[in-house]
Parts: sequence; C-alpha cells; structure tokens
Amino acid sequence: MSHPATLRSQSEALAANLPALMAQAHMLAASVLPGAHGRKRAGAGDEFWQYRQATSSDWGARIDWRRSARADVHFVRETEWQAAQAVTLWVDRSQAMQFTGHKSRAAKAERARLLGLALSVLLLKGGERVGLMPDMPPRAGRAQLDPLALSLVTDTDQDYGTPPDMALPSHSQAVFLSDFLGDPKPVQDAVGRAADRGIGGALVQILDPVEEEFPYQGRSIFESMAGALRHETLRANDLQTRYRARLAERRDMLASLARVTGWQLLTHHTDQPASSALMWLWQQLDAGRGR
Repeated sequence: MSHPATLRSQSEALAANLPALMAQAHMLAASVLPGAHGRKRAGAGDEFWQYRQATSSDWGARIDWRRSARADVHFVRETEWQAAQAVTLWVDRSQAMQFTGHKSRAAKAERARLLGLALSVLLLKGGERVGLMPDMPPRAGRAQLDPLALSLVTDTDQDYGTPPDMALPSHSQAVFLSDFLGDPKPVQDAVGRAADRGIGGALVQILDPVEEEFPYQGRSIFESMAGALRHETLRANDLQTRYRARLAERRDMLASLARVTGWQLLTHHTDQPASSALMWLWQQLDAGRGR
C-alpha cells in the first residue's frame, strides 16, 4: 500500500498537468472546428436540417408543399438524426510512449493524450457520447471531460501498451492511439472483436521521426523505456536496413488489419501538426457514422 505522502505527491503532479493539457486540447479543437463539417445526417429526428429536391422514390406525404410552391420543382423537408453516437478511445499510456527523439519534440504519449482529449472536446460539443478504455463507458456532457482528462495523464508501467478487454457498445465507433510497436496480437484481437460487433474505427500510429529514420551509427546501446529490453552493438548502422524492414512489416500488418475490418489507419509523426491528425480523425468518424 502506498504511503499517504507518496499518494499526495503523485496526485499533485497529475493535477499540475491537467490545466495545461485541457487548455491545449481546447485550443486544438477550436483550430479544427471551423474546418470540420457537422455530423448531422438525415433521419427520424424532429429538428429541421435542410430542404432537398424530391425524387421519384419519395412519398407524396414527405413533400413540403409550401416550399415547393415557390419553385418549379418539389422539395422534401429533411430532419436531423438525433441519435447520439458512442465513441470509445484507447490511448496508449505505456512506457514506450514516453519516447522522444529530441527535447524540442513532444513525447509520443503527450501527442496521443492531446489528440484523444481534443477529439473528446469536439465530440462532446457535438452531443456525442465519449468513453475511454479500460473502464470509462461512453457518456455525453461536459462532466465527462474532467475524469477523462485525469485518466489520460496517468501512465502505466507496461513496456508496450495493449488494448484492454472492454465491452464496447455494438455499432459504435472506436479510436486507438498508440505506436503499435509491441506484440501485435492483442491489437489484432481487439480490432477483430470490435469489427465482429459492428464497431467501426480508426488506428492512429504515433511515431517519433527518429523511429522512422534510425539515424544511429557506431557503438550504440538500445534500451526500452521501462528498461526490460536492452541491446548493445558496435555497428548500429548495420541494423538500419533490418530495422526499417521490420517497421514496414508492422505497418503492412496494421494496414491489412484495417482493410479486413473496415477500419482506417493513419501514421502520424510528432513533428507534424497535431491539427492535421485531429482533422483526419474527425472526418473518419463522421464518415463512419453513416455506414
């Protein structure tokens, strides 16, 4: 059992990170929102959405005769689908995500939690329900944001992250944010189970540019962030070709997994703007809602 003083210091450290993270997430969401198309879709709601020109498949009762009287064609009055969508996030908080190749760049974990929280801001503002693996079911409303943010700033002691086994709502959506450099089987199993339940989603692989380039030369010591794995070599440059091939294999696996399950895949580097990844996520979830 942890000492009360230790628990207090840990809690204070977590709380200190929250305001900055929350502010960054709101700013990032605001930067994307003007270019984000609304998630409205035609359906059995009550709120007016738009008029559209009637087609031969429309019943006569659906025609808005008052609007049609002002034109030479008939118009149908469409209403907005009011059903809230559930989106569950998995944000990898393992030790491997603490890596950064340069002090000027954010660690992979920082980028993952920022994207996860900013996406949650957008979704909750849009009336959607948002949840977080492993134990935060999707809920709507501003009150969901604070506990979600608090959970995001806690890290695990795992070397590499794996999606937890959490029951997701059928026909909902999910987003996995990770480097996906650990054992691939848990990821394959989790996405496969989700797809079997009609759950669509997106995989965002977050990598530091150094992990793509492998610029190391000569004598080098490679050690996992948790210290569980260690490898020393006198000729690091000899490993470059094999390393890049293994990384390409992992990306091909993710692409194949996405293709088979109908999910989407994005590789995002920490030297790229977070807004580009957030906009991509928003568009994928918006497209997935109509499937």
